[in-house]
Amino acid sequence: MNHFITAATFSYPHEITILKHLLLEAGLSFYFENETIATVVPLYSQAFGGIKLKVHPNDLSTVKHILEQLNTNTHLKIV
Repeated sequence: MNHFITAATFSYPHEITILKHLLLEAGLSFYFENETIATVVPLYSQAFGGIKLKVHPNDLSTVKHILEQLNTNTHLKIV
């Protein structure tokens, strides 16, 4: 996981709920850095740089495509 790169950053845990499901469904290698601290103490999220979506470099283009679809879908949006 040392070679994983940041694909996106989020402020609050609820922003990653649907995204996490979509990434698991796609079978991608990923993890969310600072997810636990942001869940326990949401106001600390910004102090740690937000919740960072870390992905394997080979999966970056697929993840970017999923993020674009999630943001352009009229029914589901990252808040």
